[in-house]
Amino acid sequence: MNRNIQQLSTIAAKPGRNIIGLMSGTSLDGLDIAFCNITGAGLQTQVNLLHFETIPYEDDFKNEVRTIFSKENIRLQQLCLLNGWIATQHASMINECLQKWGIQKEEIDLIASHGQTIYHAPVSLHGMPKYGNGTLQIGDGDHLAVQTGIITISDFRQKHIAAGGEGAPLAVYGDYILFKEKEKDVILLNIGGIANFTFLPAGNDLSEMFSTDVGPGNTMMDAWIRKRYPEKYFDQDAAIALRGRVNEVLLEALLQHPFFTLPFPRTTGPELFNLSYLETAIAATELNHIAPEDVLATLNRFSAVSIVDALKKITAKNNTILYVSGGGAHNPMLMHYIGEHINSLIIESTSKKNIDPDAKEAILFALLANEAVSGNVQDYPKNTKGFPSITMGKISFPT
Repeated sequence: MNRNIQQLSTIAAKPGRNIIGLMSGTSLDGLDIAFCNITGAGLQTQVNLLHFETIPYEDDFKNEVRTIFSKENIRLQQLCLLNGWIATQHASMINECLQKWGIQKEEIDLIASHGQTIYHAPVSLHGMPKYGNGTLQIGDGDHLAVQTGIITISDFRQKHIAAGGEGAPLAVYGDYILFKEKEKDVILLNIGGIANFTFLPAGNDLSEMFSTDVGPGNTMMDAWIRKRYPEKYFDQDAAIALRGRVNEVLLEALLQHPFFTLPFPRTTGPELFNLSYLETAIAATELNHIAPEDVLATLNRFSAVSIVDALKKITAKNNTILYVSGGGAHNPMLMHYIGEHINSLIIESTSKKNIDPDAKEAILFALLANEAVSGNVQDYPKNTKGFPSITMGKISFPT
């Protein structure tokens, strides 16, 4: 037997595994690295976060990714080169963290890498049914495995699409394992570049469970900041947005896209919600001289309204608890509006469940890697829309 296969078999048979989960989102803030000890699998999974760090990306990394990110027309050579280059940067960050934490590579069973999304193309966006849904994440798993010496599982989203999903959101798998409750409906809201949530109905009947994108989270606000305030990457503590005033005419124009009328589950990305989308709305409303801070305040409200409107469609009951994670959870203006308009919900951080809200997505991919080697799809409910009963990820060996 190939010794790598033998090693993987040994890892799968262990009662618990040390897995590093990686997440790099569309905001390009940095690489989230979550070192987890995971015992069991499926509904018996227990997660203990041992170390977590976000390594900020340098300007060079951000600029390189933006040459191909969310663009229909790119240089294929650049795409080809960045696939390995991004993985090399991530591998270096992992090795640095292991050295900082005093951990040997032999102590790590698996790396779980989300990769860097550069384009997300559901049918609802590209409008060509014969091609089906599509998505692309780069940051090659073989490069990661070879340069860290650790078995790597990556490219999770392709299996989801192959099984009939849209490749996103994948949070529902970890949310289902870790957060479901008998007495309460549970909503897991993650506000990253795009806002999404998972709905877990109370009890054991999960036929109504789903996970969906709802619209922009931070992506348009961050893009506007980079355009108008080049020295900044995001509006920390909503300081600039709080100086502005929401323009109701522009807000109404932003909310007109047919995406917001699509049934759940649905997916989207910066391919739709970007500066071009904003500029089209500004031109249509003839608000060419609107103040930058007013635009930012309106974009903040745009994200908040799209989140609130989506949540109101599923929160008729008063026994619903809402757990919030992601960078948007630190935006006081955004969170105030959500709390003010969804006052029937109990709103908590995922830390209430011992899951660091900043680490949640990286932990999710560690969970998906654990399921890939040790899980049993029989633990998942059948015939749930957007939730194929599958394990995901491609395996890369170090040698």
